[in-house]
Amino acid sequence: MYYTESDGNSYPAKKRIRAIDRSKVTTWSREIVNCNILEVEAGTNGYQGGDSGHGSRTYLRLKDLGSTDIRCNVEADQFGCDSIEIILGGDAELETMKEALRWMLSVLETQSEMEA
Repeated sequence: MYYTESDGNSYPAKKRIRAIDRSKVTTWSREIVNCNILEVEAGTNGYQGGDSGHGSRTYLRLKDLGSTDIRCNVEADQFGCDSIEIILGGDAELETMKEALRWMLSVLETQSEMEA
């Protein structure tokens, strides 16, 4: 998988295999650089024809590699996570998050078509 940087050139993304529950999920990651640096990783094993017991697994990760004003709140109870909030401060963070979301969506769309 490749991505196009703001310079117009294409670069290869990093490929990883993640073990999630009893499934292996191929993920792709890249760095998004502005005044801050954000690493974004996404992947799925595609549609598997079921709910959480038998269905697909999807993985999303954001990592601050430098100067990202990012906070996260997770609400959970004994049954698991109810919500995840991501709060960003700054214009550069808005730009890198927009690019991160576009990247994650493109990875998930590509993989769900390929794996189906």
